[in-house]
Amino acid sequence: MKLQLIAVGRLRKGPEKVLVDDYLDRFAKAGRGLGLPPLHLAEVEGKGAGMAPEAEAIERALTPGALIAILDERGQVMSSPDFADRLGQWRDQARDVSFVIGGADGIDPALRARADVAISFGSMVWPHMLVRVMLSEQLYRAASILAGSPYHRV
Repeated sequence: MKLQLIAVGRLRKGPEKVLVDDYLDRFAKAGRGLGLPPLHLAEVEGKGAGMAPEAEAIERALTPGALIAILDERGQVMSSPDFADRLGQWRDQARDVSFVIGGADGIDPALRARADVAISFGSMVWPHMLVRVMLSEQLYRAASILAGSPYHRV
């Protein structure tokens, strides 16, 4: 299993980068004993060029044959335990998973149509750099749930 996050734009020094790095480090440590590999981050260019050029850059970065999980406000809203269950299922199926975060305008409709799953963090629109933080935290939370750790409280 390979886990990949493909995101449009570069995360520069600042609070978002600190949080993403921290949560991905926690995820790597928590996931090690669960058969979850560290997340590989692929930042692609195309920011500001529009959805089509961004989609081309994302396509080039996708792991061949990987399940495509896009982050999109029109996607499925799920609880943290449901996300953990889904991640555990992908692990048990030895599925490679590419999480995709588009640019400021979202994800190109053709790429969105190819996605195996669309995940939403609610009906509000979030800045794509914050979505990286939120996804990183949810991955760590999912690993904690799968490990039975007390990080997630119901």
